[in-house]
Amino acid sequence: MRRGIAATALVATLALAATACGGDDKDAADGTKAGGELSGTVTWWDTSNDAEKASFQKLAEAFTAKHPKVTVKYVNVPYGDAQNKVKNAFSSGSDAPDVIRADVGWVADFASLGYLDEVPAETAKKIDAEFLPQAAASGKFEGKTYAVPQVIDSLGLFYNKKMLADAGVQPPKTLEEVKTAAAAIKAKSGKAGLYLRGDDSYWFLPLIYGEGGDLVDAKNKTVTVDNEAGVKAFKTARDLVSSGAAITNATDGFANMQTAFKTGEAAMMINGPWAVADTFAGDQFKDKANLGIAAVPAGSVKAGAPQGGHDLAVYAGSKNTAAAHAFVEYMTSQEVQVQSTKDLSLLPTRTAAYEQPDVKGNEMVQFFKPAVDKAVERAWIPENGSLFEPLKVEYTKAITGASSPEDAAKAAGVEFRKILKGWK
Repeated sequence: MRRGIAATALVATLALAATACGGDDKDAADGTKAGGELSGTVTWWDTSNDAEKASFQKLAEAFTAKHPKVTVKYVNVPYGDAQNKVKNAFSSGSDAPDVIRADVGWVADFASLGYLDEVPAETAKKIDAEFLPQAAASGKFEGKTYAVPQVIDSLGLFYNKKMLADAGVQPPKTLEEVKTAAAAIKAKSGKAGLYLRGDDSYWFLPLIYGEGGDLVDAKNKTVTVDNEAGVKAFKTARDLVSSGAAITNATDGFANMQTAFKTGEAAMMINGPWAVADTFAGDQFKDKANLGIAAVPAGSVKAGAPQGGHDLAVYAGSKNTAAAHAFVEYMTSQEVQVQSTKDLSLLPTRTAAYEQPDVKGNEMVQFFKPAVDKAVERAWIPENGSLFEPLKVEYTKAITGASSPEDAAKAAGVEFRKILKGWK
């Protein structure tokens, strides 16, 4: 599983990756000196979580092994605040970062506003040839490439093997089986079966996909969150909680979910590769073999989980574009991606990385790669991120019983149509 390496060894390991990141012979205004030597400062806003950020900072600062005249200024920005904070910085131009780590759902939005510098043509060709197609798609807008995929992910069912075994149940394959398993777990241990996050729209997506629906039909410019499948999805969320199969919390959901799972207060949760490192820090998983991961349980129609991930992009107003693009190329290189898998069990976006022993032999990758291959691509539209806020509000209302599923679906549809002007 995860392995760490000393800082000196890390620099040596990654020096080769950085050799491919030389700049063109440009003027000093964009970060180069005569002869193409990179210089200056690259400020990177990283949105990784507390369990990941130390590893990413170390990887980022190792860029200077090849480019000693470049200083990498690493800034960790909490993911929940990042989208608005980035927009504010880019729109004002004040203290804006040179490079951002963007959720895949933000790229089209930032690009449509003119905030992102287009990826150099040669790099764009490499992305199309060397990266997973679904990852490459997330960095494009109107036929141009604005971001380089860093990691890709989806959701899976995390489960406590001992708790399920003690209750005499198998990992549930459907949401109906979740209720059966939860009842057995409650009877045996007095603990909850499932923690279902109720304060984030991303966790609603498997529910609506499971009913054969989606948030929107981008091809036909139609809002679908409030159709029959959408209503069923809101009903499913509420039913899981009201039946006692799941517990939830309307605030600080990720932290509460992780705590409940790591301490054994809940036997299962739906989460992604980004949660693996933190999960192993829990008392229940001192023996890492106790962590099991299965496919997200199916709804009444099918099983479905969203494609997620993060891309790296350069600010169009950066005064250090050559160094910034070189830094992005380095941070998305195969060597760095493999190191991220070794340290954090994150999934690479480069196809060839999956043939490397440290990736190929990683147990979490072995599960999540098939999940990623089957994941549902979201609509890569500028409004993607904007839809998540009203959806979160209505999802929280429905799952906690503050609103009926029918009213939640209807309200979400109304807000979606305000955002997507002219859509049916």
